[in-house]
Amino acid sequence: MSHLLHRPFGTHGEVHRITPESAGWRYVGFSLHRLRAGETVAEATGEREVILVMVEGKARLSGAGREWGELGERMNVFEKTPPHCLYLPNGTDWRAEATTDCTIAVCSAPGKGGHEARRIGPDRIALTQRGTGSNTRFINNIAMESEDYCDALLVTEVFTPAGNWSSYPSHRHDEDDFPRITYLEETYYHRLNPANGFGVQRVYTDDLQLDETMAVHDGDVVCVPRGHHPCGAPYGFEMYYLNVMAGPRRNWRFVAAPEVEWIMERDRLP
Repeated sequence: MSHLLHRPFGTHGEVHRITPESAGWRYVGFSLHRLRAGETVAEATGEREVILVMVEGKARLSGAGREWGELGERMNVFEKTPPHCLYLPNGTDWRAEATTDCTIAVCSAPGKGGHEARRIGPDRIALTQRGTGSNTRFINNIAMESEDYCDALLVTEVFTPAGNWSSYPSHRHDEDDFPRITYLEETYYHRLNPANGFGVQRVYTDDLQLDETMAVHDGDVVCVPRGHHPCGAPYGFEMYYLNVMAGPRRNWRFVAAPEVEWIMERDRLP
């Protein structure tokens, strides 16, 4: 199995933990908790800022010295309704008590203390279509560059219809040369509908020194340290992924793979 592909290490409790140390990079962290109603999880942010994403279900959240009440609405991620999220700066702590069975994603990056804790969504998050034809997909932007919510984090959800491609045309963001391109590490948390399906993700560099093609299953995480990283959803299986990106600056600039540059002229990816 590819070193970039991470299968969940359980079905209950914390089922993923990607750290800069385990991924061999500097910025992005990602963990995932699957809780039953009445269960709790609590953590300190330390030197990292965090966005908690209620992927599914509901939980009562507290953090940064405040009670935020019950967050969450959709019980199945493929409802595609906007997610409820909570931003917490570095140097704080948080606690979640599940009020239903729920899935909570913890997206993190180095924090600078530049932003206050705040709720993100579901207001001001609208499902938006991107791409055309078999490159059509639908986006819930949680905290991208246009939203000044974070010090470093960029977070978004993508829904790819069955039979379509996503994160395509192939592109990379692995150099720190703004404004041409920015260095951003990235994780993909994948879900499939039906859950017994599979998708495909390729991660490759122009010189093919890195060239991995992976079958991704419901609940898998793929790490993208560099290179291009398109995804495909086979006919019959809808694909969701939650993207977390971070790097030395909070800008998303990318360069297309040479073989698909012509497509970029007519179809700008999200």
